[in-house]
Amino acid sequence: MLKTNGKKLGIGIGIFVVIIIAGVLISRLIGGASQKGDVIYGAVGGGKENFLADEEVNRILLEEYNLVVKNDAWSNGKLIKDPLTYELDGQTKNYDFVFFSDQRYYEYYQLPAAEGEAPRLAKKKGAIALNTPIVFYSWDVVVDAFIREKIVTEDNGTYYVTDMPKLLEYINEGKKWSDIGLDSIYGNINIASTDPVTSSPGATYYGLLASIMNGGEITQDSLLQTMPKLSNFYIKSGFMNNTPADLFDLYLRTGVGAKPMIVDYEKSVIDFANANPEGYAQVKDSMRILYPSPTIWNSHCIISFSDAGSRFVDALNDKRIQEIAFNRYGFRTGVTGGQYDVSAIGVEGIPQNILSVVSGLKMDVYNEIIDGLKATRE
Repeated sequence: MLKTNGKKLGIGIGIFVVIIIAGVLISRLIGGASQKGDVIYGAVGGGKENFLADEEVNRILLEEYNLVVKNDAWSNGKLIKDPLTYELDGQTKNYDFVFFSDQRYYEYYQLPAAEGEAPRLAKKKGAIALNTPIVFYSWDVVVDAFIREKIVTEDNGTYYVTDMPKLLEYINEGKKWSDIGLDSIYGNINIASTDPVTSSPGATYYGLLASIMNGGEITQDSLLQTMPKLSNFYIKSGFMNNTPADLFDLYLRTGVGAKPMIVDYEKSVIDFANANPEGYAQVKDSMRILYPSPTIWNSHCIISFSDAGSRFVDALNDKRIQEIAFNRYGFRTGVTGGQYDVSAIGVEGIPQNILSVVSGLKMDVYNEIIDGLKATRE
């Protein structure tokens, strides 16, 4: 009898355990289903792919905002010309948001569509979400020479190009590196950049140059006087890369002899230092980050077209997401670039705040600059 009861007891315990396990599995399945979130689709300009793919960012979006964000890569030019639609299960649908990589496209999209452009989708929310300033990357020996020339000054470990007109004058006059004591560097003084005709970063840089050459904010009228100087600078710049990632990589790989000085974004070195700490350790003592005075912001701006897309716009203000954006990828958040503890990122020479900044140019002024530069090739 005892054996029979023992067997029944064992069977009962076994059934009880099975029920508990089944309950846990069902709970996980139900929980997993609830964690799928609302899937939204965005048309996204370049330069922020790593940030948007960040595992922790996407976990926060799912757990706190019930969002799963899918991003399709677009060029800024197509974002303002083509219909902002995608295909899913045989259906054409409107995107939930568009994420420009340049503020002038963001502002232009909010104007009525011009002839040949697709109708605009109705805006629900918009924001200037991610910012990074234009900087120069150079090397210790070059910066030391510019300090002697009173072109660069150092302040609390950060280097500023405080006499931009003098630097541009050296370039336009065809001064050689040897003229400022750098006999080991061949050729004329130059700042390598991406091509403004084909590259948004290059166009932003030339917008900054136009403002500096003009001595202030550029308008269509003042551009008439500035354009010849800008075109001459463009001609003297020679061969240009089409993407900033390629240019920054060449700067790091080929060093001071081949790339004494380049123009890029501040975010590039922060992203590089986090993605490749060993590589950064090899160059950090000799590389220098130079902040033009003034500089100009490159701003990534977002517009939502659906309620779920608006939740994503709101989520970009989440303090945790903003900290990841800066600490890992170098994006300063908010309209003014935010306030940060820059010592936390482990990259030397990054200032706490960006103070000397010129306003970005409107689309029509940029278009005139690009057309003028194109004409120099003909």
